[in-house]
Amino acid sequence: MKTTTQKADYEIVAAKAPYPHKKPKKPNLFFRTLIRLLTIPGLGGTGFHYTSEGMEALGPEEPCLILMNHSCFLDMEIAYRILYPRPFQIVATSDGFVGMHGLMEWLMRSIGCIPTQKFVTDLTLVQDMDYSLHKLKSSVLLYPEASYSFDGTCTPLPRKMGVLLKRFDVPVVMIETFGAFSRNPLYNELQVRKSVPVSARVRLLYTREDIHAKTVEELSRGLDQAFGFDHFRWQKEQGLEITDDFRADGLHRILYRCPSCGAEGKTKGKGTTLTCSACGKGWTLTPLGELEAVDGDTEFTHIPDWYAWERAQVRRELEDGTYRLDTDVDIAMLVDFRAIYQVGEGHLVHDTTGFHLTGCDGKLRYDQKPQTCYGLYADYYWYELGDMVCIGDNKRLYYCFPKTDAPVAKARLAAEELYKLTKARRRKTTQPAEAAV
Repeated sequence: MKTTTQKADYEIVAAKAPYPHKKPKKPNLFFRTLIRLLTIPGLGGTGFHYTSEGMEALGPEEPCLILMNHSCFLDMEIAYRILYPRPFQIVATSDGFVGMHGLMEWLMRSIGCIPTQKFVTDLTLVQDMDYSLHKLKSSVLLYPEASYSFDGTCTPLPRKMGVLLKRFDVPVVMIETFGAFSRNPLYNELQVRKSVPVSARVRLLYTREDIHAKTVEELSRGLDQAFGFDHFRWQKEQGLEITDDFRADGLHRILYRCPSCGAEGKTKGKGTTLTCSACGKGWTLTPLGELEAVDGDTEFTHIPDWYAWERAQVRRELEDGTYRLDTDVDIAMLVDFRAIYQVGEGHLVHDTTGFHLTGCDGKLRYDQKPQTCYGLYADYYWYELGDMVCIGDNKRLYYCFPKTDAPVAKARLAAEELYKLTKARRRKTTQPAEAAV
């Protein structure tokens, strides 16, 4: 999948007006039916089916908030297959609107898409969702993880989801997919494992009575439990064998640090094996999705355990002040929907003080503090341009493509852990003052 790009001078792009806000449009039955028909080829060959729990308590057009885990490009097709003919809006990433100005933008909005910036505080989005639910009487589909899962487990959820559920005061539906991640994991260089079947479970997670009766903390804990999936564990439990000879391609994108020698950026996933060029150790990715060392001990058989170990190493570096991402980058920007503007080269630093981006012959300087957001928009082979990390605000986004082997997964882990550490330190400094009062 590609996007519209355009080379442009940074100053010209920075001076462009951001795309104007427009209120959501409720999709009519014609557009809902059209999109439903278009899902047929996308889900062809997947053997797709789903189960339903408690949905009979929900009216066919009763507005509800629909939460769905984010696995791969099939997610949208799955949602339309399950929800049709229910009218619903879709909270969509703003970069999905690029190249869609004019008639195409109108079409995107007519099928219910609401654009927003990933991992950027957006109060307007909350207002748009509220407007859709209570004025348009349309449901809203939200991927609370915002980004695709890297390691087959949940990407951290926003901490204020419970508050949001209280504000909206509508039933909450959960769609959980099975097999979608295994069929097309983000790290696997857009290669589809066509033999993997896909299914889903849709259930009424909270009624309005539940929303009223439960506390914000109870609602948030329930969401954490609902999103407590592990796709690699599910694969093994199902006995699902994936025999494609490219199943380990790109695995180094998440398993970037060698547990044998500690080297970073030296692993390479190719074929069915992951190999560290620093020490020579290798691991085979079995058909059941587990790792086995070619020689010696297997440090981690379960891929999410390796990823969790990398997270712990990043947190240790943050705590002792040694963490630092320091790399030259190519820079692209999103301001309006006409194009992703390629504005030149620069340098990106990420340390305990946050992100610091400079470039475009000294014209660009952007700083982003650790407490800005709980997560980071990072992606692999983004729109076939390359691995990237994205920082920015409601006015403009900066897409940074490292020119080195700097792993973007580490930057994402660091942003998540640094946010937690920053929040914890702030709580410690405010507690004595509150006690004194």
